[in-house]
This record gives sequence, C-alpha cells and structure tokens, in this order.
Amino acid sequence: MIRFDEVSKQYPGGHQALKQVSFELNKGEMAFLTGRSGAGKSTLLKLIMCTEKINQGQILVGGRNIHRLSPSELPLYRRRIGVVFQDHQLLYDRSVFDNVMLPLQIDAYDPREAARRVRAALDKVGLLNKEKLNPIHLSGGEQQRVGIARAVVNRPQILLADEPTGNLDPELAAEIMHLFEQFNQIGVSMLIASHDLSLITRLRHRILTLDNGVLIKDELQPSRLQGQY
Repeated sequence: MIRFDEVSKQYPGGHQALKQVSFELNKGEMAFLTGRSGAGKSTLLKLIMCTEKINQGQILVGGRNIHRLSPSELPLYRRRIGVVFQDHQLLYDRSVFDNVMLPLQIDAYDPREAARRVRAALDKVGLLNKEKLNPIHLSGGEQQRVGIARAVVNRPQILLADEPTGNLDPELAAEIMHLFEQFNQIGVSMLIASHDLSLITRLRHRILTLDNGVLIKDELQPSRLQGQY
C-alpha cells in the first residue's frame, strides 16, 4: 500500500530530516512510527500527504509514485487519506456535526448521504448524542474523537495520525488507540506516529523507529508473528 524506497528529505538551510528511508506498509496493516522529537516522524507523514516533497528516492502508494502526481491529481489522491492531528484542528464556530461534515462538503456530497455518513462516523466514535454541541464543550478525549470521525467520514483507504494521544492521559490514550484498531479491523491501512512506547508496545503491532532521520528498527511484535509459519 505504502512503499518508501531510499527516501531522503532535506529542508532549506541544510537540515536533513530523513536519510535513505526504506520500508513497506502492506494493505490493511497497522503500524507505529516512533522516535524522539525531531527524529523525522512528522516529515515522513507529510511526505505521504504530499504536503512536502522528497529530495531523493521514491514513495509509492497503491503502486503509484505520488510525487509525480500532477496538481490536478493531488485532490483525488488526498481523498484516499484520512489524517488525525495531535491538536484536533477543529473549528470552534461550528457544531460537532458540521466539523465532521466538512470533508464531505468540500467533495460536494449529496446532503442526505453526507448526513448519513456523518452520523455513522459519530456513532462509531461514541459521540452521536453530542452532534449539536460546539467542540469547546467537549473534553480533550472527545475532541480527539471528533477529529477521528472527521478523518474517516469519507472512508479513506489510509489513515495517518501524528501524535494523536500526545495531550491525553494514559486511560484516554488507550481508548483512542483501541478505536484505531477497530478501524484497522475493517481494512483501513494505518500509520501512527507516537512517542509513547509504553502504550504502543502493549498493542503489539509493527513498530518503525526513526533516529535523526534514519530508520534504525523495523520490528513486528511477537504476538503478531504467531501462526504465520
């Protein structure tokens, strides 16, 4: 689904964010991306979203070299990807329902079908009864759930998350990760950046570790290896 071949990224000024990174995320796979602050996690996700450009190598998504997409092809490509941020990036002048509706409005969905999808997404994250509230009245964990509902409302093939539990206490963080696992179980490919090793090692998915832009470890956790031989 996602393949990095010797990918390097250098920012203006000379900072080398990624250095010859290679890995492949299979269709329907869930994996974590970890490393210290500044290791290159956010840059790697931005390259998949095509909000940053590579300097070397290639990135294939669904077999296509995404950094050769034309400007007119990028919007369609990005519709395949849902993104969850640490700071939610919600609009506080709109209701929970309208925040989740936004991607569908941009894609000009039929209003009735859009409303059905929004309510289905809110139901999945346990917030259907709060659709009329302003996000400012929700807890931090609930706001993150709104962000997740917005990311999955158009049924993306890929879900990216950048430190989605960074501002949450351990119990809420575990709930959010369990919610991601539920989406993964219905076939969504997922790559989640997180520095919370104590949490992600318990979940026992594959872990990719970056250090100063270099991929130093690519480990599949033991329980995921059982029954594969």
